[in-house]
Amino acid sequence: MNTAAPDIYPPLDDVDQRIISLLREDGRMPFRALAKELGLTESTIRARVRRLEESNTMRVVAVTDIEAAGYNLLLAVGVQVENRTPESVARELAAIPEVFSVNVVVGTHDIEALVVAPDQAGLHALLNERLATLPGVRRLTPALAVNVLKNQPDWVPL
Repeated sequence: MNTAAPDIYPPLDDVDQRIISLLREDGRMPFRALAKELGLTESTIRARVRRLEESNTMRVVAVTDIEAAGYNLLLAVGVQVENRTPESVARELAAIPEVFSVNVVVGTHDIEALVVAPDQAGLHALLNERLATLPGVRRLTPALAVNVLKNQPDWVPL
């Protein structure tokens, strides 16, 4: 009996991999430039990019540089919840603009969130006036990032 999971995405050949690689370097690279770089026609590139996007294998998106946006502090915040479900608290956390990642987890905390703040005063207001006062938040355990060694939003295993 074959228990292997079915393929969700179409197989990627070398041309697909090279298109993805070039678009990772410059997501706004025109089809004409891609075609010239890869020695293919513009219509071939257009069709391949369309297929990659329609199969949800690839998506070209803009990524904001948090420092360029005025946020100088990055924190991982563990959240312990009481008298509410973690999912309901997580949904409220996700609605806060300075919160850019929220995960319901199993472990020491019920929720882990990544948050940003512009400065020490903004951090204090975010933690003490907004996050800690959400109904259901029992305890916050913030950890300030002092040296970000890897932040790679464009990475996925291919």
